Amino acid sequence: MTTTAAAVWGRTEQQDFRSRVRGCLLGGAVGDALGAGAAARTLAELRTAHGPEGLTELAPAYGRRGAVTAATQMSLFTVDGLIRAQVRRDTGHWHPPTDVHRAHLRWAATQRDWGPDERRTDLGWLAREEWLYARRDPARACLTGLGDAQLGTLDRPKNPQAADSGAVVRSAPFGLLVGWEPQLVCQLAVECAAQTHGDPAAYLAAGAFAVVVHGLARGGSVDAAVATALAQLAARPGHQRVTEALEAALDAVRQGAPDAERVTALGAAEDRAEGQLAAAVYCTLVGEDVRHGLRLAVNHDGPSAATGSLTGALLGALHGETALPPAWVAELEGRATVLALADDFAMEMTQGAALHGPADLASGWLTRYPRG
Repeated sequence: MTTTAAAVWGRTEQQDFRSRVRGCLLGGAVGDALGAGAAARTLAELRTAHGPEGLTELAPAYGRRGAVTAATQMSLFTVDGLIRAQVRRDTGHWHPPTDVHRAHLRWAATQRDWGPDERRTDLGWLAREEWLYARRDPARACLTGLGDAQLGTLDRPKNPQAADSGAVVRSAPFGLLVGWEPQLVCQLAVECAAQTHGDPAAYLAAGAFAVVVHGLARGGSVDAAVATALAQLAARPGHQRVTEALEAALDAVRQGAPDAERVTALGAAEDRAEGQLAAAVYCTLVGEDVRHGLRLAVNHDGPSAATGSLTGALLGALHGETALPPAWVAELEGRATVLALADDFAMEMTQGAALHGPADLASGWLTRYPRG
């Protein structure tokens, strides 16, 4: 597994990469927030409340507009774990699944009922962000899977019956490792998903999603990225449900004008990882722009925040930060945190070890991302 050396990154390439990283993380959060406003309501109820097109703008959730769910919280901790994995490379103790698992344990710690004065101060800057301590309907499997520090394996995954979208919605950041090959991106996402979701469809959906993001972040098309994901799935035991879901998403594009019923038919109405992935890929393929794709993604009977989060991450990686609806981004909870983390990730990936040397005493990089 390698990180692209800073020397090969020209200014234009760095700017494009930074835009796609920002687009992916902000887009996922915006889609999550849009979907949170539709939570626990059927499509009929959404249309009654908001008109025939359903929910078309951010609506209050958790007491405010623009609030995000645990999907965004965990995605940010995934990024934190990936940065720390890179920081630890030059220590000789490099194992990204462990670093990401530790980051997810830090997220799990935010879900406990404790006060600010009880929180550890040596866990890096992200774990000190007050807004991340709100409990926002995390998947039960995420809490139980991270209930101890034991590292699961693909042979013995945590929660072997968990098939919901709780792991796939935190997996977009793996796809931003554009210097890695697709098979390694897939493997890392799969191993990290299995820490909480042991059903093969759940952890393979996470791997496939990361590979699709990876293709888009590299500047490829959605069709090509999905084809790469299907190729990665083919040799993995238990891939059939995810493969069939992705193939259904591609087929649905040719079946007529996009509508809520088509999104529902792909599995958006159920909280199963492969159905949410298929619906998100479909909405990305048929969305006229980010706004249209996200509106299509959240108007159905199922877990709208999950579909919105996945779709937003894909659209953001595809089009970059500037394609996101400015008004929605402006109202996003934790926007400054998301941007800071996105920029740190882009800097780590493009500058690498230059951040970890003697100049660290001035930059504070290892204070932000401790090696321990």
